[in-house]
Amino acid sequence: SAGLPETRTDAAMSELVPEPRPKPAVPMKPVSINSNLLGYIGIDTIIEQMRKKTMKTGFDFNIMVVGQSGLGKSTLVNTLFKSQVSRKASSWNREEKIPKTVEIKAIGHVIEEGGVKMKLTVIDTPGFGDQINNENCWEPIEKYINEQYEKFLKEEVNIARKKRIPDTRVHCCLYFISPTGHSLRPLDLEFMKHLSKVVNIIPVIAKADTMTLEEKSEFKQRVRKELEVNGIEFYPQKEFDEDLEDKTENDKIRVGAWGSLLKNGKCVLGLVENLNHCEFALLRDFVIRTHLQDLKEVTHNIHYETYRAKRLNDNGGLPPGEGLLGNVLPPVPATPCPTAE
Repeated sequence: SAGLPETRTDAAMSELVPEPRPKPAVPMKPVSINSNLLGYIGIDTIIEQMRKKTMKTGFDFNIMVVGQSGLGKSTLVNTLFKSQVSRKASSWNREEKIPKTVEIKAIGHVIEEGGVKMKLTVIDTPGFGDQINNENCWEPIEKYINEQYEKFLKEEVNIARKKRIPDTRVHCCLYFISPTGHSLRPLDLEFMKHLSKVVNIIPVIAKADTMTLEEKSEFKQRVRKELEVNGIEFYPQKEFDEDLEDKTENDKIRVGAWGSLLKNGKCVLGLVENLNHCEFALLRDFVIRTHLQDLKEVTHNIHYETYRAKRLNDNGGLPPGEGLLGNVLPPVPATPCPTAE
């Protein structure tokens, strides 16, 4: 009986004093998002979602080629996309008359590679620079480019506009420079001076394989200097170089040299791929593999926006009573405010 109170006291103390609990483990480093604590969120799938969506809709790319006949415009475009995407005849037959004005010919194709579809439109300009008097011969080309902006703008401001507006705007203009080895012609300077404000121009020295390496290098430097002296901006503009890497890559192609190496009327791809003969490989990588999307974005964000702002500020340049889309409803007469009695 003497040990009973001690037993109760021990029991009471065990009830009052709780048993020590183990301390939670303190992490030694911050918990990352990919840890099991927070679990997988899935933010990185956004890229895959965008890829699936764009692969369903496909891509549009519209490229224009400008230059005198016989400079290899069709050959370059066909070689660029490894398809017969441009017209076969690049020069006029003896029976055909040279057109009095510059014509615009657009040929559309659907190219598929690796499950990706691209609607490619090649806009050719036969007759450019082939006249005795080439005064203002760039005007039909400038008019065509602005007409595509106007067509897109009308679809954009339409009340019941399409879910996906067809894009016929010219994203890139390859301008072919004759390999004189001396300097740019006045026609070259005038064309690029007018058109560089409305489209992405990429100057290309045609038939560069007809010059030696020294002549080609000197001619390229002379062309660049003449463009800078005349204040002509061509794609990619220097202000778009985000870093030194961009500048280095863009400088390689700012004035490219294309060699039309032919054998039995066909382009010799083995030689075209050789940078010692021409810079076709650089041009292809530049236009298609690295800057295609940027060409489209510059067209939309800069050239088209400039046109759009001017048109909206000018009210479309249409007669009174008409809006940007043509005939519109007459203005509703103002209703007088009721007077308080």
